[in-house]
Amino acid sequence: MSEENGQAEETESAEQGELEMLRAEAADLKDKLLRALADAENTRRRGERDRIEASQYAITRFARDMLAIADNFSRALAACPPELLEAADPQVKAVIDGVEATERQLLTTLENYGVKIIDTANARFDPHLHQAVAEVPGEGKPPGTIVHVIQTGYTIGDRLLRPAMVTVARKENGESRIDTKA
Repeated sequence: MSEENGQAEETESAEQGELEMLRAEAADLKDKLLRALADAENTRRRGERDRIEASQYAITRFARDMLAIADNFSRALAACPPELLEAADPQVKAVIDGVEATERQLLTTLENYGVKIIDTANARFDPHLHQAVAEVPGEGKPPGTIVHVIQTGYTIGDRLLRPAMVTVARKENGESRIDTKA
C-alpha cells in the first residue's frame, strides 16, 4: 500500500507542478495581453494627437511665406504718412484704401487659420516671443519694456511662427535689462 501511496503522491505532486506551471503561463499571457492592449491604446492616442497637430500646423511653412507679403503691405502703408495721403488726389487715395483692405483681408485670413499677431503693446520683453534688436532709452517706459516693434511677430496655434523684432527700454544707468534666460 505504501507503493500505491507513493505513486499517488507522485502523481498528485506532478499534477500540482503542472498546475502551477499552467497558472504561471496564464499569468504571463495575461500580462502580455494587457501590455499589448495598453500599447495599442497608446499608439491610437499618439496617432490621434499627430493627426490633430498635422492638421493644425500643416500650413506653417505657407503661413511663414505669407508673412513676407503682410510685411510688404505694412511697409507700403507706412511709407505714405497721413498728411501726404490727405493732400493726394482721389486715385492715389483709392489705391491706398485698396492696399489697406487687402492687408486687412490677408491678416483676417491668416487669423482664420490660427495665425495670430503677438501683442506687444506695453509688453515686457519675453525671449520666447520677442527678439531684441537693441536696447534704447526708455522714453518714460520701465526697463525691460518694449519701446518699438521693428517687425511684427506671429504665433500659429500655441507655437511661435516668427518672433517679434523689438527694441527694449534699458536702465537709466545703461545696464542691460534684457533677460534672455526666461
